Amino acid sequence: MILQKIGIPVHDGVVSVPVVMDDEELFTMSYQHDIIVEKNGDVRAIGSVKTSSKDRIDKIFIDKFLYNRLTNVDTPHFAVFLNDVQRKGREPRFGVNTTFLTGHFKGYTIKLNPLDGVYYCDLRPNMLIDDILSSQICSLDTLLIEDI
Repeated sequence: MILQKIGIPVHDGVVSVPVVMDDEELFTMSYQHDIIVEKNGDVRAIGSVKTSSKDRIDKIFIDKFLYNRLTNVDTPHFAVFLNDVQRKGREPRFGVNTTFLTGHFKGYTIKLNPLDGVYYCDLRPNMLIDDILSSQICSLDTLLIEDI
């Protein structure tokens, strides 16, 4: 809603990707996304919005890889996360554990393809001090103020 309010043409939905071999379209693959930025009917960026990256980060990196490979277009993919924490312990001693999979994120960034933006509402401390993480992950205001 914020992106729409500032005039970015976005919507959620399905993007159909044709699978072409020897200049013939064999079939299409459908990809559902939380944010699709289009201009003049062309997909300009694809985004995912999640409450946490646990069990979801893999799909975002793979979606970028497959989509760009199938379309032969370098379409930016970005992700927005609320946080990467979960409750630990039992009443009355609740605490917080991190659910961010540092190794997965760094491995996919280095060996598969980096995402074009990763934004958190609540950055974890290691995201600020680790060289790889801090170069790839920003706070949500960076998306809204600088990157858009």
